Amino acid sequence: MASRCWTWWALAGLCLAASLLLALMVSLAVSIGEMAIPLATTGKAVANRLAGTGFELSRIHEGIVWDYRLSRALVAASAGAALALSGAILQALLRNPLAEPYVLGISAGASTGAVSVMILGVGSGALGLSAGAFVGAAVAFLLVGLLAAGAGGSSERIILCGVAGSQLFNAITSYIVTTSANAEQARGVLFWLLGSLSGVRWPDVSLSAPVALVGFLVCMAHVRALDAFAFGKDAAASLGISVTRVQVILLGTTAAMTAIVVSMVGAIGFVGLVIPHAARFVVGPGHARLLPATAFAGAIFMIGADIISRIIIPQQILPIGVVTALFGAPAFAAILYRARRSA
Repeated sequence: MASRCWTWWALAGLCLAASLLLALMVSLAVSIGEMAIPLATTGKAVANRLAGTGFELSRIHEGIVWDYRLSRALVAASAGAALALSGAILQALLRNPLAEPYVLGISAGASTGAVSVMILGVGSGALGLSAGAFVGAAVAFLLVGLLAAGAGGSSERIILCGVAGSQLFNAITSYIVTTSANAEQARGVLFWLLGSLSGVRWPDVSLSAPVALVGFLVCMAHVRALDAFAFGKDAAASLGISVTRVQVILLGTTAAMTAIVVSMVGAIGFVGLVIPHAARFVVGPGHARLLPATAFAGAIFMIGADIISRIIIPQQILPIGVVTALFGAPAFAAILYRARRSA
């Protein structure tokens, strides 16, 4: 009993430390940029908006803090948490360390759905950008599932089918852009597909933050089932887990989180692959600890990547997907090497 209490106290302490680090990263993201803004000014600008304080501030500084950088940082945090959680869930359900939305083609399918709405006007009016991305993500996951079932359904073949599906949907997206978009649309879409937070504002926060929070709560409600899946579907069923119901709920949650993120910031790779492994290394494989650690780490990582994308080249903003790939590709290689050593 004492050991269990200590575990929960340790988890609470870890969440508190992660929350403070996340708050610090958000503050840094708001302060750092072409126009540097002191942290004290950032705090005063937020206090003026939220608490109605009357600090004397430059309207330019206050506008940059509240209307541009703070909303961008919060969307980055929500997107990072959602993608990292999606990776952790897929790795648990598929029992494959390489599973994540980007590798399995879910992000590519969501991109195709979103681009179809943006450029072709498919379902415009009745089908919004996020809904189009969700349909694309669902179709991609269904296609990958059918391919994997036909190929035998092993975890390695699921990954290969995901890569094939990803290439297919990327090709469809490229075809739509090159044949139906004008030069300005093509440039904007291609930049967005690499991951861009440039256009996000407060309405995006009001969608991305609840989606990440609800997704996290749904995942936390199934921690026992996720731990059971580590021993396989048969073992989970023998423990009284409704395997099909849990898979439908968690895979649907994963597709929804991925679709919302892609519709806002584009297809950002490697977050769902690298972050769960990093969190697992720190807190262990138990999902009651792993999921909170993964969500916080994903949020912090994405904010850090956004900061780097804005300062690494003077007077130019890199697509955030480029930054995550620079960190994620070596980590992907390390995971492959480790999986080969343990095989």
